[in-house]
Amino acid sequence: MQHFGLHRPFRPAYVDCTRNLPRTEDGSVLHLRKGRYLARPDTGSDDLIRVQSLRALCFGRPPGTLDADAFDAICTHILIEDSASGALVCCFRLLSVANGAALLHSYSAQYYDLTALSQFPSPMVELGRFCIHPAWFDPDILRVAWGALTQWVDQAGVRILFGCASFAGDDASLHKDAFSLLHTKHRAPELWQPRAKAPEVFDFATGLRSHSPNPQRAQTGIPPLLRSYLLMGGWVSDHAVIDREMGTMHVFTG
Repeated sequence: MQHFGLHRPFRPAYVDCTRNLPRTEDGSVLHLRKGRYLARPDTGSDDLIRVQSLRALCFGRPPGTLDADAFDAICTHILIEDSASGALVCCFRLLSVANGAALLHSYSAQYYDLTALSQFPSPMVELGRFCIHPAWFDPDILRVAWGALTQWVDQAGVRILFGCASFAGDDASLHKDAFSLLHTKHRAPELWQPRAKAPEVFDFATGLRSHSPNPQRAQTGIPPLLRSYLLMGGWVSDHAVIDREMGTMHVFTG
């Protein structure tokens, strides 16, 4: 969901987060195996470098570089591998947030004013840097990812899953149909609505005022991961952040 990172190679000190991972009744760390794929949490710096390498490939970084930021060291990274070959086909990271007060230190809080959500009293988790290897097209990969994420959320007692969902291209006119659907059908409850904070945003209320959306383009214009999340009752911010450096736009999802 988050398509951001440093262009230069960056290797933060690895932090062993496995002590705080959700576990099964026998105390083992959660794994999920479905068909040919295995989803598991990272176990060390070697896994972290593999994750950063896949992200660099997906985000168009120069060959031989990594996609990394300071949040990598405090997140748990979920790897989805092909069981037969061990190839890394998908990854994402999770940042546990104890309650709304801690939310202001999340990755998303750099780009959105989350003051309203800071009053939320229960545990949350931030989903970020979701990537599927461009050479792998099996829809089961996304299903396994959602299964692993659901398992995590259930075991950890998480009440809100949040993050940033990206759209390729920083020209708002390319996404107006999708944004119209998000604004009319999936806008955040006013109680939790994120406010604008980033220097450049596209405000849905004003930017879509004279736009007549095409329903078919609206549906196909929503990224698959976000589409799945919305089907489960997710909601989005009332604006999109424009990231010129990455050539993307993104919305806050909760």
